[in-house]
Amino acid sequence: MTAPAPALRTGSAAGRGTLLAAILASGMVFLDSTVVNVALPRLGAELDATVAGLQWTVNGYLLMLAAFVLLGGALGDRFGRRRVFLLGVVWFAVASVLCGLAQDTGWLVAARFLQGAGGALLTPGSLSVLQASFHPDDRGRAIGTWSGLSGVSTALGPLLGGWLIDTLSWRWIFFVNLPLAVGVVLAALRWVPESRDEEISRTGGGRRFDVAGALLGALALGGVTYALIDAPARGLDSPAVLAAAVLGVVAVVVFVLVERRRGDTAMLPTGLFSSRLFSVLNVFTVVVYAALGGFTFFLAVYLQNVVGWSALLTGLATVPMTVLLLVGSPRAGALSARIGPRLPLTVGPVIAAVGLLLLRRVGPGASYWVDVLPGVTLFGAGLTLVVAPLTTSVLGAVSDRFAGVASGFNNAASRAGGLLAVAALPLLVGLSGTGYEQKGALADAYRGALAWCAGLLLAGAVLAAVLIHRPGRGEGRAPS
Repeated sequence: MTAPAPALRTGSAAGRGTLLAAILASGMVFLDSTVVNVALPRLGAELDATVAGLQWTVNGYLLMLAAFVLLGGALGDRFGRRRVFLLGVVWFAVASVLCGLAQDTGWLVAARFLQGAGGALLTPGSLSVLQASFHPDDRGRAIGTWSGLSGVSTALGPLLGGWLIDTLSWRWIFFVNLPLAVGVVLAALRWVPESRDEEISRTGGGRRFDVAGALLGALALGGVTYALIDAPARGLDSPAVLAAAVLGVVAVVVFVLVERRRGDTAMLPTGLFSSRLFSVLNVFTVVVYAALGGFTFFLAVYLQNVVGWSALLTGLATVPMTVLLLVGSPRAGALSARIGPRLPLTVGPVIAAVGLLLLRRVGPGASYWVDVLPGVTLFGAGLTLVVAPLTTSVLGAVSDRFAGVASGFNNAASRAGGLLAVAALPLLVGLSGTGYEQKGALADAYRGALAWCAGLLLAGAVLAAVLIHRPGRGEGRAPS
């Protein structure tokens, strides 16, 4: 059972303060998942980076998030969700300063690895705190608000980043995290209640670290990512590329065996996957967020290096996504609660895919109103139908005592999707070296990448239509 915590209501001061801390903290992590994309052309030129360097700038962060967010969720459940959450906030802020001070690509990539590790501690905590602290009648509204406003930070990243880059420097996209982190710490200390899984603590599980599971997860993702990023330069038959790929595959197999053997003391209890709904929703998450990650990586670079827009105008291009997520996510969450997640998770990816296909037509001299706005609006509308229903459905598929682990795994799935897309798409569309600086090569790569992303979204829609239903129709919650 879960430790008793105050049943917070969304209308109370403590409820609003807890929600504010969770939204600001997760917003920093989500913002830094996208804000760097707008800065890639500028920092690439200043630090003399190749395509691989740009990929690692994005993927170093995503790799740590995907690999260790599971451990972050488990640590919160065992040692206190607020405690681990605050540790992650401070860690993330310090790493952000190191990113802003970077003098070369190696320094920046290393700091991004550290930043991702901090994000892995605070991200699952922000959601599991809401799940454990709010009254059941207000929990759906709180999570829907969190999903919408945190999702907005993902879309807002390019706009804020563009303004900071054009006005000050790309380094300020990292320094801006400092005042946000201070606000989170103050709000959390004042309003966020502490909670943990007392059953794990009572049985001694809270004193164990599943270090093996965390490291194996990192090796699995790191091996595959390295192979995909290095393949264009070294060749698919390179010993280093083959060794990395084999290491990744072997680590996946060993990870599953280790977690199954550890049972409930594992970082990822395999019993969670007895819920078919939980399993399918996480596969869906990987597919949809791969499309989102690939799209945002290519769009920001393409609009600046081919279409010729400034960083600020590039950020402004995604404003409709921000507005739609802000206004629509709570409503999408309420709709899903009434009719189930199947329809929103089927229709949303289809609408988003149509938007990407429209955006493939954008070229030099493009008009924002005619060429960019329709596609961005459709993509944002589709994403709005997905974000809140997906989050609520994942948590609803498991018992409350696994809230931290479930949210951690779903965050890992979303980051892994973006990570693999950014690693694989340049290889699939033939972009390497300094090709991002050549208009012809980048234009061909952009159109090919968006076609792949649209295909992923359509695959997600088929998955939802066929396999996702309301719990109680064969996909009940994972046993506690």
